[in-house]
Amino acid sequence: MIFNSLPFFIFLPVCLLIFYALPHRFRWAFMLVASYIFYGYWKVEYLILIAFSTVVDYLVGQYLYMSDNRKKRLFALSISLTTNLGLLFFFKYFNWFLDDIASPLGFISQEAYGYWNQNFQFLLPVGISFYTFQTMGYTIDVFQKKVEPEKNIFKFALFVSYFPQLVAGPIERFKHLKTQLFTKHSFTYEDLQHGGRLILYGLFIKMCIADNIANSVDLVFNDIASYNSAVLLQTTILFGLQIFSDFHGYSLIAIGTARLFGVHLMTNFNSPYTSLSIREFWSRWHISLSTWFRDYLFKPLGGSRVHQLRLTANILIVFIVSGIWHGANFTFVAWGLIHGLAYVIEKYTWKRLKTNNQIINIFRWLWTMSIVFVAWIFFRANSMDDAIHFVAKMISGGTGNLEASFPPIALSFVGLLIISDIVLKDQDIQSWFNKQSFIIRWSAYSFMLLAILGFAGTVNHPFIYFQF
Repeated sequence: MIFNSLPFFIFLPVCLLIFYALPHRFRWAFMLVASYIFYGYWKVEYLILIAFSTVVDYLVGQYLYMSDNRKKRLFALSISLTTNLGLLFFFKYFNWFLDDIASPLGFISQEAYGYWNQNFQFLLPVGISFYTFQTMGYTIDVFQKKVEPEKNIFKFALFVSYFPQLVAGPIERFKHLKTQLFTKHSFTYEDLQHGGRLILYGLFIKMCIADNIANSVDLVFNDIASYNSAVLLQTTILFGLQIFSDFHGYSLIAIGTARLFGVHLMTNFNSPYTSLSIREFWSRWHISLSTWFRDYLFKPLGGSRVHQLRLTANILIVFIVSGIWHGANFTFVAWGLIHGLAYVIEKYTWKRLKTNNQIINIFRWLWTMSIVFVAWIFFRANSMDDAIHFVAKMISGGTGNLEASFPPIALSFVGLLIISDIVLKDQDIQSWFNKQSFIIRWSAYSFMLLAILGFAGTVNHPFIYFQF
């Protein structure tokens, strides 16, 4: 079920009515059923994958809690990691492995390769990268004795499948979500107000900005040779704004939806395009994923408490894995590597830069945005050849016989997004709204609602991060 769809606009209020009408002791069970309905609406047979991952990690968690034998505990943890990463590899990366590695290098015969492609093609399960990481985080936390495991398997199943953040995050920690899911919540105007405004703002930037930009961006990336360097530069910038509007919009809707039920999910974005370094960018972009990699990959590799060569390797490993997490293509590896190399360069060369000098900060911002937006080309391109061609033509001033058409209304909304993002930097959007007068608040609500009704994209594009 997609957030910006009629079925969800029916599903959500029905869930709210039933949730608050039920006695407290039944609410979590209802949310579990609702979450499975929400996911099963897309493809019911893939619910078995969520259930399988849930059962494995539940049993592993119980064993880890009961055992004090380190070798046995490590073995149990390896079962959890192997199961989740195995599911992820099979459904997300196996075909890529066959197409770009095994077959070209002769690891598999052409007959076997052809037979597999003809008879075994699977849809990528929506959200598999998110819920597998969430459950792995749980078992790692139990292994490290940071949390006690959930005794009730069905309550644990709700943690894994909680529908507001099931398919594209935020990737939540068990310690943060458990208490909220099973605490008695009363219906309040504050939750309705805060949740509703986040949903409205999320729908606005998704449907009025991301969806209106998407068609033009797709045309250029699918026919790079036909456009000149100026159009390619414009498209690069607009894709960066498209993916931000798309994923930030999803996150706002997810956080707002959970808030309607009294649950506070973690913030996932904080004005990332105001960042003055790649490090700062990753503290503001997809925060739940970057903190996951920090805690469950970077720190176990040794973190910062190692010699410089090892630290450099750790940083690059994290960024390359982050790239691979996003998709099964060498373009994503390149995207992660670009960020990793820029991060390393900053770490070893920027130590003496003054942070209170405006001229230096302008340079730092231009550097950061140049890296981020050039890297987006690799993220969006259909292949490495396309990405390299795109960058080379954009830099060299290449010509083309077509002009791209970017909807003026969408560009106007982009301007509003940029202004609002600067205003809301390091500021809670709820606090900002609460400081405004009644007239300003409701004028903003009315504007966003009318914009959605009148200027939403003619094509309802799926959320970009659903493919991850």
